[in-house]
Amino acid sequence: MVSETLRPADRDFLRPLSDVVFGNPFTAQRMALIRRLAPEAPGDLTSDREALARVVAPKLASFVRESALTRLAADDRLLLEPALLYVTYHRYVPQLDAHIERQADKSGEPLGVPFGEQAVGELVQMGFDEERAARFFALFFQLRRAFFFIDRALAGESEAMQRLRQALWNNMFTHDMRTYEAALWNRMEDFSTVLLGETGTGKGSAAAAIGRSIFIPYLVRERRFAANFVESFIAINLSQFPETLIESELFGHRKGAFTGAFERHQGVFERCNAHGALFLDEIGEVPLPIQIKLLQVLQERTFTALGDREKKRFSGRVIAATNRPLGELRKGGRFREDFYYRLCSDVIHVPTLRERIRESPRELAQLVRLVLARTAGEAGAALHGHVLEALARDVPAEYPWPGNVRELEQAVRRVLLTGHYLPDAAPAAAYDREDRLIEQLRAGTLSAEELLTAYSAMLYERLGSYAAVAERTGLDPRTSRKYVLSAKSG
Repeated sequence: MVSETLRPADRDFLRPLSDVVFGNPFTAQRMALIRRLAPEAPGDLTSDREALARVVAPKLASFVRESALTRLAADDRLLLEPALLYVTYHRYVPQLDAHIERQADKSGEPLGVPFGEQAVGELVQMGFDEERAARFFALFFQLRRAFFFIDRALAGESEAMQRLRQALWNNMFTHDMRTYEAALWNRMEDFSTVLLGETGTGKGSAAAAIGRSIFIPYLVRERRFAANFVESFIAINLSQFPETLIESELFGHRKGAFTGAFERHQGVFERCNAHGALFLDEIGEVPLPIQIKLLQVLQERTFTALGDREKKRFSGRVIAATNRPLGELRKGGRFREDFYYRLCSDVIHVPTLRERIRESPRELAQLVRLVLARTAGEAGAALHGHVLEALARDVPAEYPWPGNVRELEQAVRRVLLTGHYLPDAAPAAAYDREDRLIEQLRAGTLSAEELLTAYSAMLYERLGSYAAVAERTGLDPRTSRKYVLSAKSG
């Protein structure tokens, strides 16, 4: 029997609060909404993320008691639920973060969660049934892992990095978490992802953020989560295997399946657990016959090891990445259209370092600080100025960092070893040419002759032969050579 209703003022506060609870934490809109709901909160809300929780908690004091939700009408209950979850979540953030830190260094069975029973019990007392309460506690754990891996591994204040963090969060929880919580939390294996970006931009870190943040159920009776997130992410670089071994590495083989198969081998699809993700790096290098088999796995969710007839189930998510232009590969028939469209539930672009620095010059100093922290620990802070001074002295102001973040990491290490970093000028010239071409295209200042000349020169830098340029452009080899030589003489 309904005995309580929310006051109009409560409803006016809880409606926008619901947008905060289910919103993307890396968006400016959500931060502005928090500021509006908690105007008395001091300082920078990005560093004081619990400011709104401290405002909400007293407002809910009268509802945070036994069976609070069951005493309300259905509409009011839907308004109050997100607020109760929000306050409970923030109460357990320190313990969840500590648990993530402990588990991050340990493989094997998942660690016990001594505070899980208490958290689930609190939600049950508020009026959530035990099954939902356990699911929400698992969602709390997923939210903290997602924030942990996105915020730590993909730092940067440039707009490009802000867009990347927002895109990764949406990839895990959809653009509106209401939809995720209501219908998709246990169906995300159907949403495959393609990460695009140059070598060294951090596609692996982006993939790991997704793969280590998959929903993992909380087992109430066992007081632990169903899987260890450390082992829920498996990565394989497909370019490092010869074509004859790729199928075995992916799907496994039985003993005696082929010459040299002296024992049974588990492929990555079999090793990936139901609450995990498989990262297929350099997917653009996969030969067409393997693309067909991967397509079948994505469509049917089953696979068969070489030499075996037994079909095995694959329940994880698939994340793929490439630094190659998939559009060109598809156009040239080297990447199947049906495979691409089965992979691309979401396509995320990982920005280059030069793009990040162009948008935010301070990004370089921030990244150097992170590299030093990983390399030298706490002592790295004292080396920050020395490394930045060396880079400013040795690296040209407009240097395009063709190796991206990976190159910067090695540059920092080289400065620590030798006191200098003298970059290779040859790749820089190629990237300068590409940047100039892009700028001229945007400005619309190129004639047809100039466009062909610049484009042919860029392709020659990438492909290394006039014949390859001719094949890509549709020109005959002599004409392509003429354009390349014209660019060099100019």
